[in-house]
Amino acid sequence: MDTSPDAPGAGVEPLVHRGYDGGRIELPRGGTVLDPVELTDLEACVGFDLVTSSGDTLLGADDKAGVAAIMTAVHHLAAHPELPRPDLRVCFTPDEEIGHGATLFDLERFAARCAYTVDGSRLGQLQDETFSGAEMVLTFHGVEIHPGTAKGKLVNALRLAGRTLAALPPGLAPEATEEREGFLHPYEISGHAGRAELRVIARDFDDELLAGHLALLRETAEDVVAAAPGARLEIESRQQYPNMHRYIESFPEVTEAAAEALRAEGVEPLRAPIRGGTDGSRLSAMGLPTPNLFDGGHDYHSVREWASVQEMAASAAVVVRLAETWTREPYRTAFRSP
Repeated sequence: MDTSPDAPGAGVEPLVHRGYDGGRIELPRGGTVLDPVELTDLEACVGFDLVTSSGDTLLGADDKAGVAAIMTAVHHLAAHPELPRPDLRVCFTPDEEIGHGATLFDLERFAARCAYTVDGSRLGQLQDETFSGAEMVLTFHGVEIHPGTAKGKLVNALRLAGRTLAALPPGLAPEATEEREGFLHPYEISGHAGRAELRVIARDFDDELLAGHLALLRETAEDVVAAAPGARLEIESRQQYPNMHRYIESFPEVTEAAAEALRAEGVEPLRAPIRGGTDGSRLSAMGLPTPNLFDGGHDYHSVREWASVQEMAASAAVVVRLAETWTREPYRTAFRSP
């Protein structure tokens, strides 16, 4: 699962909007509106059946849509034993959103040549490159004192965190970047005048640029704290996941098989790097090449999240086609099983 903490995820009440007419969809709660002017993927789904939340929670299509597509494919294959397939193994992992979904994955027990995550979005997406991701936690220690006698004495940790954020380049924010541009994304701040914690994720396709983003964040915070006598800074950083491409490119047949399966289902592959990560990032680094396929969900991490029933069905159909593809040459003997 990959549900995000960016919006409420409990008490989801899904709604089905049949035969989408191309207009605005006004959800019953939270004043939430799905406007095709802003959510441009809606245009390609006119006439489709769409699923949304009631407007005040996530839908959870990221990645319930992928789970649904996989289970539909497995059900179809089980119901039709005459359809060709190799030995297939299916696994669901938790905690992908915090970068730990595959940390304890048992590759030896899974015993697969390759794998595919079903965690994309738009119809036809086939992805073998992701961001590399890291997280930095900055803890600002200020100097507390009663605000009534604070002049010249108080050092407010919350203000130090705020100054750090204000000093970061606006052009390095996710809302200002696209395509192959990386970013720094502050996603959580907590604390009080004496101590404040700021959590920031860094993303880039290039590891050197990623290291540069982290260095900039560190230097910015250190400069802010250095200008505040009595203040102190603690920094923790960790890598979350690597760009999968460096691990998958040695096994081009894994991605080629998926492209062939898409075309067999009448879907043109959409090849573009993921401005995010999947469990496939970590799995690929661990030795299991794992590209990513679409699942029909859209506008993730938002109460405006939605999914297309027809695109989810297409995702399941592609998985069935992919199983058949791996029974044929050159894929059947492309590389040895572990």
